[in-house]
Amino acid sequence: MAPQFLDSIREGYDTMFHKWGDPRTSSLPLMGSPFPTLFILFCYLRFVNVWGPNFMRNRRAFNLDRIIIVYNLLNVLVSAWLFYEAWDGAWKEYSYTCQPVDWTDNPKSRRIIRAMYVYFLVKVIELVDTVFFILRKKLNQASYLHIYHHTGMVMLSWGGTKWLPGGHGTFLGFINSFVHVVMYSYYLITALYPQYKQNIWWKKYITQMQMIQFAMIIIHSMQLLFRECDYPKFTVPIVVSQNAYMFLLFFRFYLSAYVMKKPQQPQTNGVQHPATDTKAATGGPKQS
Repeated sequence: MAPQFLDSIREGYDTMFHKWGDPRTSSLPLMGSPFPTLFILFCYLRFVNVWGPNFMRNRRAFNLDRIIIVYNLLNVLVSAWLFYEAWDGAWKEYSYTCQPVDWTDNPKSRRIIRAMYVYFLVKVIELVDTVFFILRKKLNQASYLHIYHHTGMVMLSWGGTKWLPGGHGTFLGFINSFVHVVMYSYYLITALYPQYKQNIWWKKYITQMQMIQFAMIIIHSMQLLFRECDYPKFTVPIVVSQNAYMFLLFFRFYLSAYVMKKPQQPQTNGVQHPATDTKAATGGPKQS
C-alpha cells in the first residue's frame, strides 16, 4: 500500500508540475519546481516573524536611506517597463472579455512569457520591502496585510508563469504594474525628501488606486463565468477570492488611516504625546 501511495504522489507531482507546466517556462530559473520558491517564502516568513526581530532586538536601526532610494528608483523603472510590455505586447490587441493563452512558440508569445517571468522575479525581489522594515526597526509596518500580500503575489505570479503564461490572467500584472509605478514614485519622492512625507496630497489616493485595481481584476476575471472562452474557469475562484480579500484588507486600512484617523494630541513642553498611529498599526500604504 505504501509504495502505491508514494507512486501516486510521484505521478501526481509529475503531472502537475511537468506535464501540465508550460515547457516554454519550465527551464527558467526557479520555474522547474515549486520547492525553490517555497523555500524562499519559508525563509522570508521566518525572517520577518522570528529571525529578523530577534536579530534586531538589541541593535540600532540600520541606515538604509541610500539603498532604499536606489531600490525605489529601480522599482519605478522596472514597473514602467512591465506596464509598457504588457500594453504594447498584449493588451493593445488582447480582448478584454476573453483572451486565451497563445500556446504557439513565436516571438510574440515569447515576449509575453519574458514579461511574466520578470514580473514574477520582481515579486520575489519585493519581499525585500519587509526586510527593510525589520532592519530599520519599523516592525509595526510589517503588518499582516503587508506580509500576506507579498507572499500571495509571489505564489500567484509563479503559478501564472508556470501554467498560464499569457492570455486573460495577465490583466492582473498589467494593472498592478501601473499602480506600482505610481506607488514606488511616491516612496522615491519621500525617500529623497523626507520633510514632504506628510504633505504629499496624493498619498491616500495610492490606497484608493490599489482598491480600484482589486475591483477591476475581480470584474475582469468573473467574465469567464458568463461567456465561452478558451481560458480555464478554475482560475476565477482563485483570482476573485484573493483580490476580494485584499480589497477588504485595504479598505479596512483606508478607513483607519484616512477616514477615522484620530487627531494627534497637542504637544506639552516640546514633547509629542504618543497618539494612536493607525498607519503604523496597519503597516501603512506600502502593501502592494
